[in-house]
Amino acid sequence: MPHHLMLLAPSANRVYAGESSTLAAHELQISAPFVRGIEATTVAGVDYLGFESDPLEADQLATLARQSAVLALFRAEGELLAPIQLPDALLLDDDLVTIPKYPGKTNEQFTRLLANVTLASIRRPANGPRSILDPLCGRGTTLTTAWMLGHHGYGVEGDEKAVEQMSAYLKTWLRRKRLKHTAEMTPVRREGKSIGRRFDARLRSARPGVELPAEQLELTVFTGDTRQSQYLYGKKTFDAIVTDAPYGVVHGAHQTSDVRGHAGKRDRSPAGLLGEALPVWASQLKPGGALGISWNTHGLAREDLAYLMRRNGLEPQEGPQWLGFGHRVDSSINRDLMVAVKEDQ
Repeated sequence: MPHHLMLLAPSANRVYAGESSTLAAHELQISAPFVRGIEATTVAGVDYLGFESDPLEADQLATLARQSAVLALFRAEGELLAPIQLPDALLLDDDLVTIPKYPGKTNEQFTRLLANVTLASIRRPANGPRSILDPLCGRGTTLTTAWMLGHHGYGVEGDEKAVEQMSAYLKTWLRRKRLKHTAEMTPVRREGKSIGRRFDARLRSARPGVELPAEQLELTVFTGDTRQSQYLYGKKTFDAIVTDAPYGVVHGAHQTSDVRGHAGKRDRSPAGLLGEALPVWASQLKPGGALGISWNTHGLAREDLAYLMRRNGLEPQEGPQWLGFGHRVDSSINRDLMVAVKEDQ
């Protein structure tokens, strides 16, 4: 029996639940390099993710507590399992990301997984919370996940109604949790012209018993075209970009992934959008920063996405640990992820 056993949390998404142990194993291999011998294990009819490690230190336990699917951790002592107390590694209650339900919403466990493996790939030292940009942020699942993990979240979203809905939800949630904060929506003007709106929130307290890693955490979203992200944020750069590319399918009666590709023409695959957006996103990454993206492989082959990354000065992460994230979402979506790192200049 492995020395440690991680009990995985059940997923509300039935299809995702069937893949969760494989996905969690690859996430653990990348984000927790201090563990070894990762394998799926069954004890008394219950499935666990087993691994070996040296005695776990406080920061390592915090890393395990932030895994996307962890529910509990045990140490094997003969035929008995001794529970290991995991720290309060999340700054906010997880209902921040689980409450919102709407067509096309990405599974929140997968969002945290994508954030974890992207953050683990950054090659620049941390001097406080990381800055995470989601240039296709929708209603902000990636940004609120960044807050939960103790980082700043920034976004761009073309659907102004989605930003309004995110703003209304987040304001209500923060008030209900009685957390110190500010939050407001304001117009954005450049050269005397209105170009959209921006939502700014500042978090100044975490859940009881947990301290913020800084005086405050920032969350900012601009309404606008993702290909104008650099124009909207100016000279600001980011440690990581974490985003979910359009899948090129219709969810119910709502087209969640129809984007404007080359020359403004309708393009329901991610290829057209990414071809134009990746140069912009790459310019917003700090040297040594990492870009993590999930996408539908039915619309864009892995080797083609890797080519786009390299063409824009980003080096895709390679190795068997990166090839186990592909999974079926539905009959028209096979989702995978790729993380690429900007050269450390």
